[in-house]
Amino acid sequence: MSEFWLISAPGDKENLQALERMNTVTSKSNLSYNTKFVIPDFKVGTLDSLVGLSDELGKLDAFAESLIKRMAQSVVDVMEDAKGKVQENLLANGVDLTSFVTHFEWDMAKYPAKQPLVSVVDTVAKQLAQIETDLKSRTASYNTLKTNLENLERKSMGNLFTRTLSDIVSKEDFVLDSEYLITLLVIVPKPSYTQWQKTYESLSDMVVPRSTKLLAEDNEGGLFTVTLFRKVIDDFKIKAKENKFTVREYYYDEKEIKREREEMTRLLSDKKQQYGPLLRWLKVNFSEAFIAWIHIKALRVFVESVLRYGLPVNFQAVLLQPKKSSTKRLREVLNSVFRHLDQVAAASILDASVEIPGLQLNNQDYFPYVYFHIDLSLLD
Repeated sequence: MSEFWLISAPGDKENLQALERMNTVTSKSNLSYNTKFVIPDFKVGTLDSLVGLSDELGKLDAFAESLIKRMAQSVVDVMEDAKGKVQENLLANGVDLTSFVTHFEWDMAKYPAKQPLVSVVDTVAKQLAQIETDLKSRTASYNTLKTNLENLERKSMGNLFTRTLSDIVSKEDFVLDSEYLITLLVIVPKPSYTQWQKTYESLSDMVVPRSTKLLAEDNEGGLFTVTLFRKVIDDFKIKAKENKFTVREYYYDEKEIKREREEMTRLLSDKKQQYGPLLRWLKVNFSEAFIAWIHIKALRVFVESVLRYGLPVNFQAVLLQPKKSSTKRLREVLNSVFRHLDQVAAASILDASVEIPGLQLNNQDYFPYVYFHIDLSLLD
């Protein structure tokens, strides 16, 4: 992914020459790759309305960026087993995001430039709001399903003290429906297997001989059965504890085991059914949201350029793609080339960019030219 700087300067002869100088210097010094960024002429309206739109577009820009980040993360979450293929699902109009930005063309069909500017902004805002509403609804349903499935799976991943036993035990392992006898499950440390076999029949009176069987093992120990008379349960538990054998409280319930297995099967099936439609929806609407975001950037450049440079509308927008580790030098070149647009601001920025450590040059700083930042690395 890449970052881009979207700037504009007045379209008079002096500033077009400044743009040419910028292109020459940045090209020779290999500072950035520059392309024209074509923005249609909109119905401007009043300057008061433009001031209001400037504030609204700033909020809409932040909202759109947040939305596409959340959608990108949702694609990552849904494609948990194929994360290497995430980027090929984050496209705009079928092309990678960098290509879309560098070859941007205003979508006249979706956002007619002949409409009042306020209407265009309202169309974009409503589109993004609807996408966010649908995103919340669709991902909430999928995430609930995923969480329930993970909780069930987690039950079978613990140790013998905590994990579910429904996939380990069977009806044949227990004496069921007996008035006098009961089968207990005992966890025995691995080093104590021999001791268990030699002593379990004598831990208490009335233990059924040769009734123990190893059902399962983990790293620490094994799960054994033992059958005895119900009236000696408490005594057996005490003696077992003294020998570091742990009786695990468990009641074999065939209906509950069947219900748990059916629930796992149902959740796996539901997740598989939702996966395809959700991923397709995310791909389509991520593209729509990203396209809308870049159109918002274009609208912001238009509005700020008119407010900064005045009427009639006459400015040139340029998209710069800074080369790696060249942003500081590129900023100095831009501030130098366009210094004449605002001598005081440009001089202070030039000084600050060189002399003041820790200065953050971002969307909130003032430059003598209109400037907006597009950071696609946030979607990596």
